[in-house]
Amino acid sequence: MIEIDQKKPERAVLIGVIHQGQTEEQVEEYLDELAFLTHTAGGTPLKRFTQKRQLPDPKTYLGSGKMNEVIDYVREEDIQTAIFDDELSPSQLRNVEKILGVKILDRTHLILDIFAQRAQTSYARTQVELAQYQYLLPRLTRMWTHLERQRGGIGMRGPGETEIETDRRIVRDRITLLTEKLKKIDRQMATQRKNRGQMIRVALVGYTNVGKSTIMNMLSKSEVFAENKLFATLDTTVRKVVIDNLPFLLSDTVGFIRKLPTHLIESFKSTLDEVREADVLVHVVDISHPQFMEQIQAVEETIAELTTQPPKTLMVFNKIDSFTFTPKDEDDLTPKTTANYSLDDWARTWIAKVNGDCIFISATERTHLDEFRKKLYEMIKHMHAVRYPYNNFLY
Repeated sequence: MIEIDQKKPERAVLIGVIHQGQTEEQVEEYLDELAFLTHTAGGTPLKRFTQKRQLPDPKTYLGSGKMNEVIDYVREEDIQTAIFDDELSPSQLRNVEKILGVKILDRTHLILDIFAQRAQTSYARTQVELAQYQYLLPRLTRMWTHLERQRGGIGMRGPGETEIETDRRIVRDRITLLTEKLKKIDRQMATQRKNRGQMIRVALVGYTNVGKSTIMNMLSKSEVFAENKLFATLDTTVRKVVIDNLPFLLSDTVGFIRKLPTHLIESFKSTLDEVREADVLVHVVDISHPQFMEQIQAVEETIAELTTQPPKTLMVFNKIDSFTFTPKDEDDLTPKTTANYSLDDWARTWIAKVNGDCIFISATERTHLDEFRKKLYEMIKHMHAVRYPYNNFLY
């Protein structure tokens, strides 16, 4: 785990490759997100380096010319950390570390570190620890020799076994222990979900930092932690909510992100079970984000991995108070782009796309919240009437 001094932010450079199938604009967007991740982790990104290549260099990620530029800047500006936008292989990690002589992180390691900072409960910390060990196992170096003390050094080393092999064995044992611990917690949580009665389950899903926790607080009148940082929420929160006379269970889940590490998807299986077992998904979208369409796609792809048949979904476009667009001049004959779409344009597009199952709101300004509650109520009421017809006296 990376220890970050919150009093003195680490000076960092961000590094990405514009490879085949990507545009410069897409890579800049990825690096914007990487910069936000760096700020969330407690670092200060000072400069970005990008290089056009068909594929990242298998040895050093960047070509020698661009790598020399990075070396010069790192030495001149006293950079402490280099952060790569893609996951580095163990050999790339070792080679780049030797060349630059500073701490090397990739996107996966950075996300894992943020998760480690954000984990509040014992369950979340166990999930994060398992994901960290799974990520670090193939990347072990002699920095891990301290783990030997956890096992006791005398009599624990096999004949002819090297120090690094011992460390790997210790980490594998720890992974096994954590996996068994999570299986036990999974069973307990599955029992808890079964004991919640027959109420309809609604899960808030969406990209990280789109306002899910703010909506949770608004609907449930609770105080779930909400902050303008990535992954402010890690632990799933479930609240009983009543709209008019109809009760249902509302859960706030961990935010998704592009290039979400597979280690995390597996480790957070029980947390994501709230998505699998939901009757209704409320997909929250930050309409003010310039790349919100790509964020929607990333969330839908993750949901498709989790469920064989996604449940009924209500699209909620949040942060309309921050939405901006560039209207086209009357004499501008160039094709209209998404940057020229007004809020009304987007509304017409999405209402048609999802058969009206969408709403445009501002959770912080409390704009259109009554319409949002009414639409959610109608969806839950219909589902409740079909599933529990004997309870139709409720409405």
